[in-house]
Amino acid sequence: MAETHVLFVEDDDVIREATQLALERDGFAVTAMPDGLSGLEAFRANRPDIALLDVMLPGMDGVSLCRRIRDESTVPVIMLSARADSIDVVLGLEAGADDYVTKPFDGSVLVARIRAVLRRFGHAGGPAAGDARRADTPEGGVLVFGELEVDTEGMEVRRGGAPVGLTPTEMRLLLEFSSAPGTVLSRDKLLERVWDYGWGGDTRVVDVHVQRLRTKIGQDRIETVRGFGYKLKG
Repeated sequence: MAETHVLFVEDDDVIREATQLALERDGFAVTAMPDGLSGLEAFRANRPDIALLDVMLPGMDGVSLCRRIRDESTVPVIMLSARADSIDVVLGLEAGADDYVTKPFDGSVLVARIRAVLRRFGHAGGPAAGDARRADTPEGGVLVFGELEVDTEGMEVRRGGAPVGLTPTEMRLLLEFSSAPGTVLSRDKLLERVWDYGWGGDTRVVDVHVQRLRTKIGQDRIETVRGFGYKLKG
């Protein structure tokens, strides 16, 4: 099996070198770059399986780099932030990142998060994008919710007949909602099912992705149930 290729963009020399060595010991192939501009060049040249981007980067910050990558690819992106409560976390998620890890981080935690994301995207022995539905998602056909159509076999979404471009994480989130329309799904349950968190996680990841999904399928299609979570209107 080919090595999973990680693009790691971090301006701190010590963190960059130590993390690269740790990831390589766990079997990853790593391209490590010190700034956003060289990181973008490396992304275009190498097309990695996953990108790890520090938020604070010289030349082009991590949030801007994430946006540039997302304009060109649905490759999974994990942001690295120095503060758990930083607005940069939300900005990174809004830019299209799939998850984030707070620095300083334990190497084993980072590897676990990388592998969890890769499983969702069909790498490292995980399910392929076309198999991303849960077992209880209806098989075959097209699910229709007003003007929204969800093809659970072809992994395609249309709104008013026009195709809707979703990232794999957004698609998995929509599949969770469409498998149980009208049912309230808590943020913790969505973290477990979509982000593969077997432990607690930051529910801002869910909130931002729900907002991103709403902009694409319709603001009123997913309803907030205060104190409980979200549900898809049937």
